[in-house]
Amino acid sequence: MTYPATLDRPFDEDAARPSLNPGPVGLALAGLVLGAAYLNAAFNWRQATLFLVGGAAGVVLYHAAFGFTSAWRAFIADGRGAGLRAQMLMLAATCLLFFPALGAGHFFGQAVRGSVSPVGISVVVGAFLFGVGMQLGGGCASGTLYTAGGGNTRMLVTLASFIAGSVIGALHMPWWEKTPSLKPISLIAKFGTLAALAMSLALFGLIAAITIVVERRRHGNRAGVRAGSDPVRGPWPLAAGALGLAAVNVATLALAGRPWGVTSAFALWGSKALAAIGVDVGSWPYWSVRSAELRASVFKDVTSVMDLGIILGALTAAGLAGRFSPSWRVPAKSLAAAVVGGLMLGYGARIAYGCNIGAFFSGIASASVHGWLWLVAAFVGNIVGTRLRPAFGLKI
Repeated sequence: MTYPATLDRPFDEDAARPSLNPGPVGLALAGLVLGAAYLNAAFNWRQATLFLVGGAAGVVLYHAAFGFTSAWRAFIADGRGAGLRAQMLMLAATCLLFFPALGAGHFFGQAVRGSVSPVGISVVVGAFLFGVGMQLGGGCASGTLYTAGGGNTRMLVTLASFIAGSVIGALHMPWWEKTPSLKPISLIAKFGTLAALAMSLALFGLIAAITIVVERRRHGNRAGVRAGSDPVRGPWPLAAGALGLAAVNVATLALAGRPWGVTSAFALWGSKALAAIGVDVGSWPYWSVRSAELRASVFKDVTSVMDLGIILGALTAAGLAGRFSPSWRVPAKSLAAAVVGGLMLGYGARIAYGCNIGAFFSGIASASVHGWLWLVAAFVGNIVGTRLRPAFGLKI
């Protein structure tokens, strides 16, 4: 197997392909089957299906090593643009189905709405913090879940800190909502479906073209190639990952009536934990308008159910690839980066109205201007985060 040398991934390119890890595979598949059965009985078939869609997302993310964090760092540090081009493909494929559905207001009989949020200071600051946190924590929202599920123990620390940062962000959200901002802007509402789609596709093409120019200037026509793809055990081509994640988001829209998200569940989990030990989180303004969500079971929350599915799906993929081998030896500096990065990820995602999935992927796929603003601010944050990595003993 050959990969671009700068990309972080759960595959060891120098090792011979190991055998199946039957224990993790069996445990994960049992969790997916039993979980779906429970959700179907306790709630409805849509909730069960969304759980399985989350599981599929975990498999796609792991087998395609589809990392937003590593892809951005590869371009920033080494001029490699394959990961960014895959993200543009993912966005283009999703928009082709999202824009007509959102313009019509329904999709296969399901009423749908996009992820369209205000455009302002909180998005800029939050996305920048999230970008720095991506590089220090070692992952984004989806990346943290799938690498943790795949057996990366350091990412469990990032995830715990991510949850803590999300809770703090929820507590501070009323202050950030008072900072200067514009009302949510939808390109579909402003220009119409076809014009908005044409503008978005043109921007995706422009970004992809820029990555090609930069890559050729740095490396000529030499590009990293991923060979030896196995549909069951991986690795998968980045294009397969891009189209797979597009399918996940389209399925989420069709089933849930809104696009895919990840991090709102972290604020919910952390707040419920605080409530369980006596903290009156229900009095927080953030939760006063979401009181029903706070009181309900986490299994009623679509985002929570899909997040749990991602973890189990990644565990399944890691076991199928024979790569599930957790190591508890993590350098102190790396752990410190996981804590700091996780806090920045959680806090940034809350005040920016989303993460790399909810704001970047689903925001842009919803024709929301805040998604594009998030992309710019988060990319700048990734530049800063990449420069900070050596201070924590992390490779660039």
